[in-house]
Amino acid sequence: MKRLVSIVFLLFIPLSIAAEQLEWGALTVFILAALAIVPLAIWLSTATEEVALATGPTIGGLLNALFGNATELIIAIVALRAGLVDIVKASITGTLMANLLLVMGLSMLLGGIRYKEQSFAPVVARVNASSMTVAIAAMLLPAMVIYTSDRVPPGAISQMSVVAAIILILVYGLTLIFSLKTHSYLYDVSEVELGGEAGHHEKPNLPLWLTVLIIATIGVAFESEIFVGAVEEATAGLGLTPLFTGVILLPLVGGAAEYVTAVGVALKNNMDLSVSIALGSSLLVALLVAPILVLIGQFIGQPMDLNFSLFEVVTVIIAVVIANVISLDGRSNWLEGALLLATYGILGTAFFFHT
Repeated sequence: MKRLVSIVFLLFIPLSIAAEQLEWGALTVFILAALAIVPLAIWLSTATEEVALATGPTIGGLLNALFGNATELIIAIVALRAGLVDIVKASITGTLMANLLLVMGLSMLLGGIRYKEQSFAPVVARVNASSMTVAIAAMLLPAMVIYTSDRVPPGAISQMSVVAAIILILVYGLTLIFSLKTHSYLYDVSEVELGGEAGHHEKPNLPLWLTVLIIATIGVAFESEIFVGAVEEATAGLGLTPLFTGVILLPLVGGAAEYVTAVGVALKNNMDLSVSIALGSSLLVALLVAPILVLIGQFIGQPMDLNFSLFEVVTVIIAVVIANVISLDGRSNWLEGALLLATYGILGTAFFFHT
């Protein structure tokens, strides 16, 4: 079903190109490009899963780690090149919120309605809580240095962010060793077919899915250029701030594939995998995507640091704390999902009115 929807949505790719070339207006281009990215993101995610199955657990795990948030990373890099640093930083905050509150909330709500109560291994939540604490410290400290210092030397925050980015990438490497090697047994989840109705009975066609992976990646990069080119004018016309655009709109576009997958496996009563997708994606963004963007920003002459506003840091802390409190017992129901969604709604409203 997911692949059928993604095939239909591919029609938005030529429409978005036509809209840009024929100058149909920034808002039209923005909407069509966003809709075009969705199927490409789904095919990128599906191809990553298929290649991972064909290459074995270790290489497959690394591929999932590298391409798990490829759509968000590509959009962010394109936006960074365009000088939209504030929107890129806001998108990091928004992706963390969306994964921890929106994705887990939808999964627990819909899965809980169907199965009343579901269970999953709480170890993933515990490891996530510990690692996310390190990431939050890296986001909080630059802001605290500015607010508590009499004088911050020019370039100090940027240098601090680069050092922190390197450390966060190393921490993410350690989490990979932990989850894929030394403690891989803690992360075992039941096999679920993510792309169709039946399970895998034979090894996927590796050349075919590698080709799909490459084409989908190129497609996402191409559509991201169109999307980012229209985002400022379109959202300004709607009366939306760059902060709200980055926190709410960009994660919804870039993370569509993950949201569909996480909710889909929850409806199949595989909450283990659903929680792993939501929490693992959060960890990937905090410990790998954000640091990579900091380093790329330095390289391309669009300096980006980890100096997030206190408002953004507080919202991430709220999301992490609530998600971990709800998930630490290893059980979920529809009410807990509703509470996560309510928190996302409240925080989203706060960002809408924040100026």
